[in-house]
Amino acid sequence: MSVTGMEPLPPLAPPPGRSALPVGRWFLLAGTAVALVVAVAVTAILMALGQTLTARDTVVDVIDPAALQTLRITTALQAQGSAVRAYGLTNERQYLDEYRRGVADEQAATAAILALTPRLPEPDQERRELERLSAATAAWRHDYTEKVVAAVPTAGTGALTRELATVNVTRFAEVRAALAARQARLDALHDLGSRRLRAGWDTIYTSVWVLIGALVLAVAGCTVIVRRAVTIPVARLTRQVRAVAAGDFDHELGVERPAELWELSGHVDGMRRRIMAEWRAASEARRRLAEQAEELRRSNAELEQFAYVASHDLQEPLRKVASFTRLLDQRYGDRLDDRARQYMAFAVDGATRMQELIEDLLDLSRVGRTGGERVPTDSGVALRGALRNLDTLLTEAGAEVTHDPMPMVVGNASLLTQVFQNLVGNAVKFRSQEPPRVHVGVRRDGEMWEFSCSDNGIGIDPKHAERIFLIFQRLHPRDVHPGTGIGLSLCRKIVEYHGGRIWLDTAAGPGATFRWTLPAAGDAG
Repeated sequence: MSVTGMEPLPPLAPPPGRSALPVGRWFLLAGTAVALVVAVAVTAILMALGQTLTARDTVVDVIDPAALQTLRITTALQAQGSAVRAYGLTNERQYLDEYRRGVADEQAATAAILALTPRLPEPDQERRELERLSAATAAWRHDYTEKVVAAVPTAGTGALTRELATVNVTRFAEVRAALAARQARLDALHDLGSRRLRAGWDTIYTSVWVLIGALVLAVAGCTVIVRRAVTIPVARLTRQVRAVAAGDFDHELGVERPAELWELSGHVDGMRRRIMAEWRAASEARRRLAEQAEELRRSNAELEQFAYVASHDLQEPLRKVASFTRLLDQRYGDRLDDRARQYMAFAVDGATRMQELIEDLLDLSRVGRTGGERVPTDSGVALRGALRNLDTLLTEAGAEVTHDPMPMVVGNASLLTQVFQNLVGNAVKFRSQEPPRVHVGVRRDGEMWEFSCSDNGIGIDPKHAERIFLIFQRLHPRDVHPGTGIGLSLCRKIVEYHGGRIWLDTAAGPGATFRWTLPAAGDAG
């Protein structure tokens, strides 16, 4: 059972012929299918991208540099042949230097190719072809160029013989064949890498299109699911709810699919029935409350009439009792004994206390009813009015009352005067052996002013901190400290009427300290 005491709604019975899946499951199935397609497409894209990058790296970073170095070898060999021939014909040293630079270029290019060989497809075959080329160039230099270089210093321009020319043609043909075979292999590898690049890009494009198609199908599928499983049933339920909102409170609510909306509409319809039952019960309760309110208005009118009687008709007999008892004491006091005079004193005291009690009760009943308008008020004016009313009591007790600068508050001056008068009067009434010292303090607390009234009197036991604010609650006998027991109740009612609170500060020092809050009048004070 809930906090309000209402029973929970009964569970819903499954609808007849219910076969539709919940919306969440439809989206789960559709999402799973799309996720599988996307996963396959993304995997294909990543694999193709990896193969494409590998093929690109092989072509750009290995095959093309190897082809460039092979071209460099070809150029170096041609430079060597031209330099040796020019050296044999002219016997000039510069051609010999060009020949040696060509040999150095050839060796550097060969070393560069050897460094790239491990990264080429079938590196062993690459090494064999490179060894074949190196062997052919070595044989050409051994049988032709080195012999010409060695013969020039002695034979001069006659170093280039017919036999060496024939050897040159034969050996250089072998070098050209080795270079052609190597270049053909590099061209084949380049074509293979290019085909792999195109195949990789084709795979990537295909996968991207498949991915786009899957997303389009997913959007279309979700649209169909939302329309058939959400939009149409929601529109039907909306029309039913609109009919109920228009005043047809007996119109039943319900949709058969999807499962979530069926359950939702069932619960909403259950709440509709519950609300209708509660509304009918509330209407009956309001009718009874209206009757009770009318009865209360009559009672309040009678109470106000009673207050009028109490303030006039009841006090008049009490005044007569007190007055005539005093006249009896004045005229016939010398003829009465001590007991009779004591009885007359009791009568006067009782009538006087009854008048004070009636006046205090009237003050308590008037708070918030008549003459209690709250406006920006100078609390210092209210305090000074209270001190004027207590002037005789303060003078007789030799009391000293001090206060902080008093702020502007939102309140009623006459009611605030009663608060100050009761609290300061209590501080003087419940004094100790020392002359009374009372201080009214003020401090700002957010949007409120917090006042305090501290004294050096007999104090109050903290266990009575709440009891003292109840009406007619007294902590001392009447013969020790007179009073009606209404003063602090009146203070609490006035402070709470102003939107504040009042309490006994049990943590303060000797004596008693009361604190209360009042709303500040804007930023004044």
